[in-house]
Amino acid sequence: MLKVKTKLQMSHIHGIGLFADQFIPKDTTTWEYEPRFDISYTQEELDNLPSWTKEQFLKYSYFDKKQNLYVICIDDQRFINHSIDPNILSTPDFDKAGRDIKSGEELVCNYTHYEKDWFERRGINDKDFTYIIKGK
Repeated sequence: MLKVKTKLQMSHIHGIGLFADQFIPKDTTTWEYEPRFDISYTQEELDNLPSWTKEQFLKYSYFDKKQNLYVICIDDQRFINHSIDPNILSTPDFDKAGRDIKSGEELVCNYTHYEKDWFERRGINDKDFTYIIKGK
């Protein structure tokens, strides 16, 4: 569940992005896993979804190895974009600001910090993701 005020807008990195709608001081928790709010699925439940639904779900979810569950953030956190130079430090349980973030700045994280094999699990070559990494 998001813990800071954010908004969605078009991203220079990729598609829609998550942007700060307030000043966020360094070390502020910006998101925290909330099992009563965020939706979780087992691999078996995910495998029982139609292929197009599973593909959409994987686009916005992450795999939490500790819980052995796929988690999808029900709020706008799912629109956070990937960067190798993130301003958000992510774990499967919580995210925090890695530095001061100005209002209007896009929030970005490194997907592999909370799911080491994020790209492989989705059959994506991380080299094909360079436009997101480099912000092109």
